[in-house]
Amino acid sequence: MSHLRLEELSASTIVHVNSLGLKPGQEQFVSPVSYAAAAAVTPVHTAWQRVVLDDDRVVGFIHGNFDPDALQEEFKAALWRINVDAEAQGQGVGRFAVEALIEEARRRGVERLTVLWERGEDGPEQFFLRIGFKQVGETEYGEVIGAIDL
Repeated sequence: MSHLRLEELSASTIVHVNSLGLKPGQEQFVSPVSYAAAAAVTPVHTAWQRVVLDDDRVVGFIHGNFDPDALQEEFKAALWRINVDAEAQGQGVGRFAVEALIEEARRRGVERLTVLWERGEDGPEQFFLRIGFKQVGETEYGEVIGAIDL
């Protein structure tokens, strides 16, 4: 995975993103309930969506959101979604994508990036903690609010 690069989500890559495979048990952790609720009122222009390619093969997707006017603090600068193909998990793809999002946040002058996740076996909690997110709270739906200070 030494040839990783980012590309903006496009019509030519979205089909591949939608075809990314997950390991058994991961489906239930793809998108926390709070994000679905927030998406209903979030302006589209705040999205930062990138695909991760290994050479020319789509191996991951990351969706960040930057909305300084968001009513809830956890949605002002957030990692909304990250998917890494099952075959590419454990090879640095997720870390590469999150580090790119962190760099984008720094470029925008953001001081804190947040992420939400659900606890559970096969969930993303250990990944987010290894990357450097710390648990700072919980949503009304029981999801963990994680944050990393930049």
